[in-house]
Amino acid sequence: MKSPQLKKLNLPDKPGVYFFKKGKDTLYIGKATSLRDRTRSYFANDLIATRGPTIVDMVFKAEDVSFQVTDSVLEALLLEAELIKKYQPYYNVQEKDDKSFNCVVITREDFPKVLVVRKRILISDPDAKKKYQAIYGPFTNGMQLREALKIIRRIFPFLDAQSAKKDNYEFYKQIGLNPEIAPQQNKNSARFTLSGGGSDADQNFHFAALQKYKETINNLKLFFSGNKKDVVRNMKKEMKEAASRHDFEYAAKIRNRIFALEHINDVSLLKEDPTASIEKKYFGTTSSFRIEAYDIAHMAGKNMVGVMTVVENGEVAKSEYKKFIIRTQTGSNDTGALEEILSRRFRHTEWGMPNLVVVDGSTAQMNVARRVLDRYQFSIPIVSVVKDDRHKAKAIMGDVDIIKIHKKSILLSNSEAHRFAITFHKKKRSDNFLK
Repeated sequence: MKSPQLKKLNLPDKPGVYFFKKGKDTLYIGKATSLRDRTRSYFANDLIATRGPTIVDMVFKAEDVSFQVTDSVLEALLLEAELIKKYQPYYNVQEKDDKSFNCVVITREDFPKVLVVRKRILISDPDAKKKYQAIYGPFTNGMQLREALKIIRRIFPFLDAQSAKKDNYEFYKQIGLNPEIAPQQNKNSARFTLSGGGSDADQNFHFAALQKYKETINNLKLFFSGNKKDVVRNMKKEMKEAASRHDFEYAAKIRNRIFALEHINDVSLLKEDPTASIEKKYFGTTSSFRIEAYDIAHMAGKNMVGVMTVVENGEVAKSEYKKFIIRTQTGSNDTGALEEILSRRFRHTEWGMPNLVVVDGSTAQMNVARRVLDRYQFSIPIVSVVKDDRHKAKAIMGDVDIIKIHKKSILLSNSEAHRFAITFHKKKRSDNFLK
């Protein structure tokens, strides 16, 4: 196949999976951040140096390229693994020994766990089919798989080896990564007990939570198999059923998960595509780029408040601004207050996710922001605006490529955060003075 033939196909600048074909045979399957840019890379002059003779041979033999668009890079990653496993294309098998790659497994337990296991371990384990109800992969990029699981877990909270431990369970539950159920079965009963007690009310609640978790696992299996539409349909049905029995809190959680599923932010996966430009490398192929900036305001530790401002595509989005009254700090602890508002904000996945976080300060503030994002398992770039004695921006700390591309929007978001925080603080101080 030659480059002019590819241009006639008019592949879209969207994420998805592509297929190099010869007649009805699929020679090779790959994933892409941009289907157009990725397939073009196979006709570069340095292909033999970057991909090797096997792939050069594949391109030479291919007669056609087809593709399947996905809503996100995450879905492309999962779909690629599923299709390679299903069709076993010759050049995928020849190019790499996948026994060293990771697979995702779901255990056969009353409280299933989601684990990452090397394929070679699965092959050598004669009891693998008894232990695991589902196996996905192998996945060729371990870092991308870890980032993908972080994104998925925010939508489908699941147990893994660490969070299933008794001492860890509650912490993971509080940050939204564990289901509302502890893996503690009462051996003398078919029902289950919460760690805090064993009353009938507790056991009824726990049984209902178990059923919800089973539904989550079922949706997770569908999602890993590339059936997002079925997942959304199931979740909408589940939401309506919860509302009909007046379980409005759970219905709201399902609504938020549907929103997150339909607005997946996979900037952490986009960073891994070597064919992307700097802009695409960090920020994807979508036209929307969201910056969230945070700032704290107080007077000697009194009337302390925090704010979040939003700039999208270089324009302020005031309808997205948020205010926070600081609850955990009593003194002039700006970093403690920043940690509080970031922790509260990133519990709200229904607000959408930023492509970039901007904090006011220096290394200490960046460290706090990174700690919170790591806690919630989000991989989002962070920059910090450093001010002089007159509170004027004198430097920006962070990734130089991000700063170069978005310097103007970073400064705008930071300036808006400072203005909004001071205004909110003055109003709170005035309200408290009049009381």
